Amino acid sequence: MADDKNEVGAADRSRISLSEDYEVRDWTASLGVSEQELRAAVDAVGNSADAVRAYLKKS
Repeated sequence: MADDKNEVGAADRSRISLSEDYEVRDWTASLGVSEQELRAAVDAVGNSADAVRAYLKKS
């Protein structure tokens, strides 16, 4: 699914896209983790922001 930058909202904020450099940068800053930690979390639990947050809290 292509990321339509004109359509942002709850669905866009609830998913983490590792294919967009700006999203990786923003999510790593927001979550306080490195890019490697973010990628490992997404690999482990999928791209749901809530699932990634929960995973990172446990780690």
